[in-house]
Amino acid sequence: MSSLGKAVGMDGPAIEARALCKSFISRESRGRIQAVDHLDLIVQRGETFGLLGADGAGKTTTLRLLNGLLRPDAGVARVAGFDTAKEYRQIHLLAGYMPQQFSLYGDMSVLENITFFAEVQGLTRAEREARIPDLLHFARLEAFTGRRAAKLSGGMRKKLALTCMLVHRPRIIFLDEPTLGVDPVSRREFWNLLSELRAKSRLTIVVCTPYMDEAERCHRVGLLYEGRLIAQGTPAEIKAMVPGQLLEIRPSDFNAARAVLRDAESVQEMQTYGQLLHIFVDNAQQRAPQMKAMLEEQGIEAGEIRRIEPSMEEAFISLMSQQKHKGRLDREETEA
Repeated sequence: MSSLGKAVGMDGPAIEARALCKSFISRESRGRIQAVDHLDLIVQRGETFGLLGADGAGKTTTLRLLNGLLRPDAGVARVAGFDTAKEYRQIHLLAGYMPQQFSLYGDMSVLENITFFAEVQGLTRAEREARIPDLLHFARLEAFTGRRAAKLSGGMRKKLALTCMLVHRPRIIFLDEPTLGVDPVSRREFWNLLSELRAKSRLTIVVCTPYMDEAERCHRVGLLYEGRLIAQGTPAEIKAMVPGQLLEIRPSDFNAARAVLRDAESVQEMQTYGQLLHIFVDNAQQRAPQMKAMLEEQGIEAGEIRRIEPSMEEAFISLMSQQKHKGRLDREETEA
């Protein structure tokens, strides 16, 4: 029996999708946009899986398909053994979904919001009285139970939204850019809560995030590009997929140095970070002195040119750039 056929409670992935497809009609062109394109995905029980991609890559559509909020055009997905297209009601009982704009009620207090969502989930009064104090303690909201949601800071609203989503004790949660627009300290606190939660309850977490430091905190990540999952693995495995070796240069004249090196034969790719040039080459040891000489010939001081390991952000940009380049070549070949 394939793992797609496993029942709830048996060993196997928390989430599995095969050849999942979803398209929408475009208002502008009146054609169809392929939001998710033959996506294959496995998320193991108890892991945190991050979905990365540019705006429009299909991240939100993927979450909504996996949560049973959208029906796929083709393919199949199961969450805890339930078919997302046919058994979405069962999925909603055991999963939680936090969209980018979670519908908190601004004129209701923290406690009233949590109580309302508990009632929506069908919790009895005894269950509410047992769970809500623990959730308030977990989210560090005990001192703010009477404060209206509209008066909370951005970080506190995110924690309240997470608390409301957790009130029915889901086994799997889907988070769509949960810390977007939140200050770095609140983002860190939110992720610390997620880590604590996962460690205590072996919760499975699927999260879309635009922040590369958050991607580093995931067990595995997947890169989405135009609805396709182009790479997946641990953060270390994703970084290892970038071809070549990386040099960091801090030149005396940034713009001039970039112009000199941009078209050099040895340069595979160039990224800029402030006044730093990050350049992918085939052989760092060989190319570093060559680039230093090229710059100095033009009167540009190169300083120390050192080899560094790619960050998650650099790997993301590089892999996306490769896909864009491949797409252009494919289009040119088709048109020819």
